[in-house]
Amino acid sequence: MTVQRWNDEMLDGLASTVTELRKSTTELRESVTEVKDGIDGLRITAQALLQLAAQSQRDMELVKERQAESDQRFNVLLEEVRFLIRGNQAG
Repeated sequence: MTVQRWNDEMLDGLASTVTELRKSTTELRESVTEVKDGIDGLRITAQALLQLAAQSQRDMELVKERQAESDQRFNVLLEEVRFLIRGNQAG
């Protein structure tokens, strides 16, 4: 088995590689943190949009109910007008 001795140049290269790896790891951690923050922002935005959509749907249902009630009142009034017209024509 051959034993290889480390010389100063090899140690400097190793130290440089370790330093670069640490820097890369730090940058990667920062990037992961930024991505997590972005995801949290998207999650909050999505929840807000879902709440707005649900409120909009409830509002539309209320508008439909009011429209149906309005149509019903209109039809009652129309029937009363027709009744009065027939009464005036017969009399």
